[in-house]
Amino acid sequence: MILTALNVIFCISFLGFAYVNLNDDDAWLWVSIYMAVCICCGLAAFKKFYPNIYLLLIAFYLVYAVIIFFSEDGLKDWIFKYKRPSIVETMQANKLYIEKAREFFGLMIISAALLIDYIFAKYG
Repeated sequence: MILTALNVIFCISFLGFAYVNLNDDDAWLWVSIYMAVCICCGLAAFKKFYPNIYLLLIAFYLVYAVIIFFSEDGLKDWIFKYKRPSIVETMQANKLYIEKAREFFGLMIISAALLIDYIFAKYG
């Protein structure tokens, strides 16, 4: 019951995140990323689990997160070079390191959502 409610919340949230990314220059990437996890969480809410797909998506998201971490003006630069200024101060990401930090944390959140479903599908 809790997992179903959690997946409904995840599904609706990720659908919203996909929607707000429609106007970005890289909308094709981020809408695809959010819709893939949205569909997985939506199916999991109806007790349809696909653990191999979860692992594939988690692997892609984590590799992409590592790329963002080490890229120029990526998360590493946000932490060490720019001394972690707020990434939620305004909704406009007027600095590249703010956008990349947000992207990194978004990838971590969706990977965690898929990991929860994977663990439940395999061991729950």
